[in-house]
Amino acid sequence: MPFYNDLAIGYLCCRITLMQRYFISLAYNGLNYHGWQVQNNAVTVQEKVNEALSVVLGELINCYGCGRTDTGVHASFFIAHFKVAKINPDLDLVFKLNSFLPKDIAIKKVFPVNEDAHARFSAESRTYEYRVHFNKDPFIIGQSLYLRKIPSTQKMQQACKILIQTKDFSSFCKVQSEHETHICELMEASLISTQQGFNFKVKANRFLRGMVRALMGTLLEVGYGKMTLERFKEVVALKDRKLAGPSVKAHGLFLVDIHYPKQIYIE
Repeated sequence: MPFYNDLAIGYLCCRITLMQRYFISLAYNGLNYHGWQVQNNAVTVQEKVNEALSVVLGELINCYGCGRTDTGVHASFFIAHFKVAKINPDLDLVFKLNSFLPKDIAIKKVFPVNEDAHARFSAESRTYEYRVHFNKDPFIIGQSLYLRKIPSTQKMQQACKILIQTKDFSSFCKVQSEHETHICELMEASLISTQQGFNFKVKANRFLRGMVRALMGTLLEVGYGKMTLERFKEVVALKDRKLAGPSVKAHGLFLVDIHYPKQIYIE
C-alpha cells in the first residue's frame, strides 16, 4: 500500500511541476453582466471566461481576475490568470476562446508568466476612466453618461488637485466594504476633454469598492456649484461617505489599464 501511495504522491508532484501560469488579457462590455466575479444566480464575465477556457483546454479551469468590476462596468483592458499544463503551441488559443465567448467579451492575448505572478496582487497600479458626453448620441448609449447641463470643468479640475493630495478615501467608499484600510495612493486624477465631452481619468495603486463612481458624483456636485471647493476639502477630511455626492451610474466607467512589474514576465 505505501508503494501505491508513493506513486500517487509522485504523480501529483509531477503534475504540479508541469503546471504553467498564464496571464490572459481581455476586454468586455459590462452591460449584460453582474460584474466580473462569479456569483450565484447571476451571469458574470468570469463565469463565461472560465467556461470557454475549460472547453478549449479540455479541463476544468478557474481564472482569477485583477479585480472586481461592478454590475454594468466595462473594461477595455482586464487581466486574469490561470494555471494549466503547457498549452500546445499549435493551438490558436485566442481564436478558439473568442469563438466560444459571446460578442461582448474579447480575448486579446494569452501569455506565460512567472509562477508567483498574480493578476490582482502583483498589479502596481490600475487606471479607470469615467466617460461623459453632452450631446445626445445613440451610438454611445450604455458607454458614457449623458449630461444635459454642462458642469464647470475648471472647478472640477481644481477638485482633482485636492484628490491628488489625499490619502484616506473613506468619504468615497461604500459603507459596507470589506477593505481593512481606506488608504490609496493616487498617481493621477484629471479631466481629459473629448469630442463628446470629457473623461475623468484616475490612476492609483488600489481602489476601494465604488470609489471611482463616488468620486465622479462628488466632482459633478462641485462642477454644478452644489458644493464649493472648501466644502469638498471638508468632505474629504471628514471621512464620511454620507457627506459626499451620490455615485454616478455604472455604464460610464471603464477599467483601461493595469501596470505590472517586469519581473513577472517570462523573457
